[in-house]
Amino acid sequence: MTDWRLEKRLEGVLSRLRRSNYVLTAVIFFFRRQMGNQRARSRGLRHGTRNLFSRGFREHGTLNTTTYLRTFRIGDYVDIKVNSAQQKGMPYLQYQGRTGVVWNVTPRAVGVEINKQIGGRIARKRIHVRIEHVQHSRCREDFLARRAANDKAHHEAKLAGKKITTKRPVTGAPREGFVLESVKPELLTPIPYDILREGMKY
Repeated sequence: MTDWRLEKRLEGVLSRLRRSNYVLTAVIFFFRRQMGNQRARSRGLRHGTRNLFSRGFREHGTLNTTTYLRTFRIGDYVDIKVNSAQQKGMPYLQYQGRTGVVWNVTPRAVGVEINKQIGGRIARKRIHVRIEHVQHSRCREDFLARRAANDKAHHEAKLAGKKITTKRPVTGAPREGFVLESVKPELLTPIPYDILREGMKY
């Protein structure tokens, strides 16, 4: 086979390979456009909440009627707990599990004031959340019970003509010092090491 015929055949093979590569590139580009960018990192409002907003075992389905019968008043402490059965009025994922104070009440939602740490400062944020995503907080139960018990104790002491102190004792305070008596000092010295008696018991 002459050189020019060999060159022609090689040029034909190369042209067919180029055309097939073009077709393959076009097909890959088409399917990538159909599926979206698979390497992209999602940064949506609900990114990374697959488990955070998921409901518990046997807690799926429609919401209970008691969810809508709760009464919220201004000044109440509430916990934000997103219920994924209601997509409307969801708070941002940063506020999940936070406790705040109600500052506004609307027909279907409540305004909650929350402290949010931003860098080295704490900002006071006001957001509106639907009532499906909030519940009454129990963070003040101990304080209210202690205050009622202290008031009762003060009232009883006043009737008896006594004066009492209801301050809580400090926990973790240092213990009082003491002196050891009739203790003889004992001097401890190390045993000299002997390589010949290493395996022997003393």
